[in-house]
Amino acid sequence: MIFGSHQSTIATSQEEVDALVLSAAPRQGQWSEEDYLWLSNHASVLIEFTDGYIEVLPMPTDRHQSLLLLLYRLFFAAVELHGGKVLIAPMRLRIRPGKYREPDLLLVRSAHNVRRQDQFWTGADLVLEVVSHDTPERDLVEKCGDYAEGGIPEYWIVNSLDETITVLRLSGDAYVEHGTFGRGTQATSALLEGFAVSVDAVFDAE
Repeated sequence: MIFGSHQSTIATSQEEVDALVLSAAPRQGQWSEEDYLWLSNHASVLIEFTDGYIEVLPMPTDRHQSLLLLLYRLFFAAVELHGGKVLIAPMRLRIRPGKYREPDLLLVRSAHNVRRQDQFWTGADLVLEVVSHDTPERDLVEKCGDYAEGGIPEYWIVNSLDETITVLRLSGDAYVEHGTFGRGTQATSALLEGFAVSVDAVFDAE
């Protein structure tokens, strides 16, 4: 009985703490950058931020992670071994003050690039997203605008829904298609000379 009573006290206490945290949290539209950075430092999920609004991203699946880790190894061999830096989520990318994204993969061709900062990057040479099954338009449409706004020279969209890899390059303030690559072909980069990825290998990664 004592143990049961003790457990009940802890549960009530935790509920009170949860309620207190929830009541103290800013409402949507009222989050500051400082609030967002604090939250994303302490959360166990990926969170993006736009002008006072936060968005919790879906948990990656096994297939998502298998594709991503294969691509990381390929980009690592092409970039990091030659003085660049490649990271996978979680790592915040500031598009501009007031807007942060969490690309699945991001890289700079020089590890000493000043945009590579400790708490978040302020830019990148290339970003990559593995399309989310729950809301594919986020990666296919919305983030095209986001990464173009951030001046990211190249954006890779790895779409397991139709097993294609689309590579976009920045032209002015918008993306144009470098190529959409399906099975039996190799996806190439406009930015990284000579870099190519077997589409079959990517979608057979699991």
